[in-house]
Amino acid sequence: MTKYKIIYNRKECIGAFTCGVVSSRFWEFDDDGKANLRGSTYDEKTGFYELIIEEKYYYEALESAEVCPVNVIKIIKLD
Repeated sequence: MTKYKIIYNRKECIGAFTCGVVSSRFWEFDDDGKANLRGSTYDEKTGFYELIIEEKYYYEALESAEVCPVNVIKIIKLD
């Protein structure tokens, strides 16, 4: 089964929280006014948060990325 990775640049998040409106499965609002990617790990090398997801959640994750007004959410297919 195909896997995907959500890559989130939290530093550049403006707190619009459109991602969370689309997908509360992946996003939660934090006290600092930014979104958190649920269950993610922080990659110190890139400075981004990452979460590997199953193919069945791809379109939900993609929609949350597409509604972000500052494009800080990317979805990539893993081989």
